[in-house]
Amino acid sequence: MDFPTGLQASPTLTVRNPFNGELIAELAQFGPDLVRAAITRAARYKAPLSRAERSRILGTTSNALAAQAPTFARLISSESGLGLRDTLAEVDRTVELLHLAAAEVLRDEAQCFAGDARVGGARSRTVSQREPRLGVIAAITPFNHPLHQVAHKAVPAIATNNRMVLRPSSRVPLSALRFAALLREAGLPEPMFQVLVGDARAIAGVLLDSPEVEMLSFTGGVEAGHELARAAGYRRVVLELGGNDALIVMDDACPEASAKLAAQGAYANSGQRCTAVKRILVQRALHQVFVEALVEASREWSHGDPFDLSNRIGCVIDADAAGALRARVDAAAARGGRVLLGNQSHGAAYAPTVVDDVRPDFDLVREETFGPVAPVITFDTVDEAIAIANASDYGLSSGLCTNRLDVIDRMFHSLEVGNLNVWDVPGARSALAPFGGIKNSGLGDKEGLLESMRACTYVKTLTLPWGKP
Repeated sequence: MDFPTGLQASPTLTVRNPFNGELIAELAQFGPDLVRAAITRAARYKAPLSRAERSRILGTTSNALAAQAPTFARLISSESGLGLRDTLAEVDRTVELLHLAAAEVLRDEAQCFAGDARVGGARSRTVSQREPRLGVIAAITPFNHPLHQVAHKAVPAIATNNRMVLRPSSRVPLSALRFAALLREAGLPEPMFQVLVGDARAIAGVLLDSPEVEMLSFTGGVEAGHELARAAGYRRVVLELGGNDALIVMDDACPEASAKLAAQGAYANSGQRCTAVKRILVQRALHQVFVEALVEASREWSHGDPFDLSNRIGCVIDADAAGALRARVDAAAARGGRVLLGNQSHGAAYAPTVVDDVRPDFDLVREETFGPVAPVITFDTVDEAIAIANASDYGLSSGLCTNRLDVIDRMFHSLEVGNLNVWDVPGARSALAPFGGIKNSGLGDKEGLLESMRACTYVKTLTLPWGKP
């Protein structure tokens, strides 16, 4: 397999397959001087691309990525351990994002306001339009979606004629490097998108010390996000910090359909998603039949070799992560939780796991458990379900299984989350729609293509005399 430029004979960073330990690549890391040089290069570059040129580059990249989908999926699986089913889906989502951006970049969000709309107002026209940010946009992405997370940062920046430097997770840098190469092959000037491989803290320190960096977009852990926000100072910060998403199953729901959704939400992408189902709240009257259906649905989620398409998931990011999952489930079992399936690991491979009789104060559901675990909590009333769901430091998304409009309305207005999906998993969303959370899931700024494009711009307003005095 061909890898992008940046490979060196004397490596300082090794990338290994989490499932079998195979050496995938050896990369040179960016030290502080190289990071500063990349920022300076971006800051001095004045992006000349018209809307038509940006649309063409994004569309060409979309088509090229679609044509190379199997190769990209295998690259993602190699460095992350995610199963090919998941990585093929990730490539498809990125192809769609690029395709949508190629169309959206042709739309002009300029607005026009009449000056004489107020009493005594002058005959004038006020026009506002969006301009690229004056400085460099910096982005930092995590390991769990090596391609799609990178694209969600880069594509809106490119669409709005900005310049971005991006630091991907050191565990999964290859997808980002190859994606950048694909954009350059499509005609994107290199200073508009540069990938910085290296230590997260060292690179972040240089980014935050650089006055040329006007905006920081970060997806990752809460502690790191808070630290970046404190250090960012007078610049725009967009944070997506994870979640502890609940799937709420009411007693009028079909237990089999709800159980399949719960399994999909908890196990897809090896459960390593901020929007994964991490708490399953089931109304007591449906509890027993739902749990039985969940165990049966979970048995269908085979795991192991990421390149075996008969496996529905691969492994988690490393053996330490698998061990941490086992320890947290063991701690829940010690407090009365019942492990009905799974909680077995071999290296980085961790089996889909069902835990019943979980209480809301267990660390298993109080903290963000980042892996294929389905913990079940029982509740009696709508008020109790809302209280349990909201008793979290996170507020990203939720799913709801019910056919009752009164419950849907109550949940939508009462749940402290950024998104609520009825009869779908918390992670289901349109690439165009606003996405993001509150509390420790983020500052309320939304992602999604359109919101991210707006975040990459500022509004400039012009007023002109209009008509006869």
